Amino acid sequence: MSPAESILSSWTFEPLPAVVLLVIALVYFRGWRRLNRQVPGRFPVERLASFLAGLAAIYIALASPLDAFAGWLLTVHMVQHLLLTMVAPPLLLWGWPFLPVLSGLPRPIVREAVAPFLGSPGLGRLASLLVHPVFAGPLFIFSNVFWHVPAVYDLALRDPFWHQIEHIFFLTTATLFWWPVVQPWPWRPVLPRWAMIPYLLIADLQNTALAAFLSFYDGVLYATYEAAPRISNLSALEDQAGAGALMWVPGSIGFLVPAGFIAMQYLSPRRTVRPAAARPVSCEPAPPRKPLDLLDVPVIGALLRWRRLFQFALLLTAIVVIVDGLAGPPVDSMNLAGVLPWTHWRGFTVLALLLAGNVFCYVCPFTFVRDMARRFLPANRRWPAVLSNKWPALVLMVAFFWAYEWFDLWSNPAATAWLILGFFGGALVIDGIFRGASFCKHVCPIGQFHFLSSLASPLEVRVREPSICESCRTHDCLRGNEAARGCELRLFQPRKSGNMDCTFCLDCVQACPHDNVGIRLARPAADLIEDPPRRSSVGAFAARDDLATLAAVFVAGAFVTAAGMTRPVLEWEAALRMFLGPVAGFASAAAFVASILLIPRVTTVGLGAASARLAGSAGLRREITNGFSVALVPLGFSMWVAHFLYHLLTAFFAPWPVVGRFLADRGWSALPESWTVPTLAFAELPGLQILILNVGLLFSLWVLWSKARRIVPGRARRVFAPWAAVAVVLYVLGVAILFAPMDLRGMMM
Repeated sequence: MSPAESILSSWTFEPLPAVVLLVIALVYFRGWRRLNRQVPGRFPVERLASFLAGLAAIYIALASPLDAFAGWLLTVHMVQHLLLTMVAPPLLLWGWPFLPVLSGLPRPIVREAVAPFLGSPGLGRLASLLVHPVFAGPLFIFSNVFWHVPAVYDLALRDPFWHQIEHIFFLTTATLFWWPVVQPWPWRPVLPRWAMIPYLLIADLQNTALAAFLSFYDGVLYATYEAAPRISNLSALEDQAGAGALMWVPGSIGFLVPAGFIAMQYLSPRRTVRPAAARPVSCEPAPPRKPLDLLDVPVIGALLRWRRLFQFALLLTAIVVIVDGLAGPPVDSMNLAGVLPWTHWRGFTVLALLLAGNVFCYVCPFTFVRDMARRFLPANRRWPAVLSNKWPALVLMVAFFWAYEWFDLWSNPAATAWLILGFFGGALVIDGIFRGASFCKHVCPIGQFHFLSSLASPLEVRVREPSICESCRTHDCLRGNEAARGCELRLFQPRKSGNMDCTFCLDCVQACPHDNVGIRLARPAADLIEDPPRRSSVGAFAARDDLATLAAVFVAGAFVTAAGMTRPVLEWEAALRMFLGPVAGFASAAAFVASILLIPRVTTVGLGAASARLAGSAGLRREITNGFSVALVPLGFSMWVAHFLYHLLTAFFAPWPVVGRFLADRGWSALPESWTVPTLAFAELPGLQILILNVGLLFSLWVLWSKARRIVPGRARRVFAPWAAVAVVLYVLGVAILFAPMDLRGMMM
C-alpha cells in the first residue's frame, strides 16, 4: 500500500462526534441566518465562516489521519493538540455563538429547558468565574502542563478513554482561555483590554518553556513513542524535538498575533469627543505629571555628568585589550581581545541600548582620544557634501559584517586589536581634519548600529520645557558657549526627535544656560510612527533612501550573522568549500553580501511598490518603502539582543581566567590562573530569547500598523498586510536560528 493510500485509509468515521458537530453547525446556521437578516452588521458572513471553520478544525483533529498516527508520531499528536487549543476555540468564539445557537434552537426547547437554566443566578456567577482571566489563564496552563507529564501522556496514548478525556480537557480549557481574548458578544469584559497583552504573553512563556523542554531534553520522554514502530525517517528523539518546534513556533505566533492586534487597537488614537456638559469643570487645571528625567535621579544624575571619567576607564580597557591582542596568546579563549570585545562588550551594549539608550557612544574611547588630539589638530574643514549621508557608513557596516565572518575576527585576537586601532585612527584622522563629529555621524559603523538600536530605547536626550526654547535666542545647545561646545552633530534640541544620530554626549545639556535639556522618558516608537518632516539634522525617515537601506542591512544582519554561527550553516559552508575549491570563498562572500544588502533592499523596495499600489497611490511608494523599512528595526534589534545575550550568558565568567593569565604574564599574581570556567547553562535561556524576539515582533507590528493608519487611513490593512507577513517570516526564521545548535565563542572548550 502506498503512503497516500495509507493516509486515505486512516480516515475514520465516528458517528457520534460527526453527528454532534453537524447538528451544532445546522443549529448555528439557522440562528445566524435569522440574526443576519435582523442585524447584519453584527453577524456578517465572516462570523458564519469562522464558526464553521472551528467545527471543521475539531473534526480534522478527531477523525482525520492525525488521530490515527498520533500514537506513532509525537509531531502528529502535537498538530492535533494545536488544532484543539490554538485553532478551533478562537474560531468558534469569533463566530459569537451564544445568540446564533439560542436563535437556532426550537423555541419550545429554549423556553422550557434553556431559559430557566440560563436564568439561574448561580449559573451566571459560575460562568463569570470560568471565563475570568484570573481563573481561565492558570487553568489553561495547568491543563497543558499536566497532560504533558510523561506518566499522564502515556496513559492517554494507551487508553482510548483517557485519550478522549485529554481532548475534552484541551478543547474546554482552551475555549475558556480564549474567551476573554476574543470577547464574544454580548459578553462584557471584566478587565481592561490592555490586560490581555500580559495575559497572552504569560501563556506564551508557558508554551515556550514546555516546547524548549521537549526540544532540548536529551532523552525520550514518552515510553510509548520509544517503543512504537518507526513509520518515518525520524528517530524517537528527533520526533520529540520536532514536536517541540511545532509547539514553539506556531504556538508562539498564535499567542503573539492577537496580542499584537490588541496592542494596536489599544495604542491607536481614538477620535472621541465628550459632550460639553460631561466635561469636568475646574477652576485650576491639575498640574501635568513630570516625566522621568535621568539627570534628576539622585546619584545617577550626578554620575552621568562625569563622562570623561567613564571614557578614560574604557580607554584603559581598550589599551589592555589591544596589548593582549598583539602580544598575548593567539587563542581567542585565552586572550582578552578574543573574549571581551565579541562577547561581553557586545552583550552589555545591546542590553544598555535596550534599557537606557546609546550608552556606548556616551563613553566611547575613540572620541576621547580625538578630543585630546584636537588641541593640536586643525579640525577646520567642512565634510564633503556628497558624503553627508549614511552611504559611507552603510558600506563600512557591510564590510564590517563581512570581515567578521570572512576573517573569523572573533577567533583572531591580533586582527581584533588592529581593528580597534583602526577605529582610533579613523576617529583621530577624520575628526582631526573635518570640523564637527563627521566620524560619528557619517563614518563609524558601530555608531550607526547604536543609532538604529536606540530607536527602540525608552530614554531620549530632549527638551524639558518647549516654551523656554521658544524664547531662547542664543541657541547655545547647538552653537555652544564657554561652558560647552554644543552639539557637534547639528541636532537642534527644539526640533530634535528620537535618538537617531544622538551620541548621548550631553554637550547640549552642559551648554544650555536654562538647564532645559535632560535624558527623559520618551513615548515608545513615537519617532518611528510620526516621522516628523522637520526633524533636526536627520529629516524625515521617509525621505532618506540611505537611512532605509542602512536599516535593512541592520535587520538582515541580525539574522544572517546569527545564522552564520549555527552548526547547519557551518556544515554547509564546509561542504561548499569542498565542492567549489578555491572559488568557494568568492561565492560565499557574494552570497553574504547579497543576503545582507541586495536581497533586503530589493525586498523592501518591492514591498513598498506593492503597498503603494494596494493603497491606490503610486506617489506613496518612497514614503512607504523607507518609512516601513525603518519600522522593522525593533524586530532586528530584538534578534541582536537574543543572539548576543546567548553568548554573554554562556561565556559570562570567561574573562576571569584570562585576566588572571594577563596579570601573571606581567608578574602579578593577584588572581589565580584557572581554565575551569563555569558555563551558565540556563534552562530558561531559550525561552528568554524567544520572549525578546516576541516583544520585537509585536513592537514592529505595532509601528507598521500605526504608520499604515497614519499614511492611508482608509486602506491601512492592505498596506500593513505584506509588511506584517515579512515580519512574521523573519520571526519564524529567528526562532529557527535560535533553535539550531550555536557555536560557543570566547570559551575554553
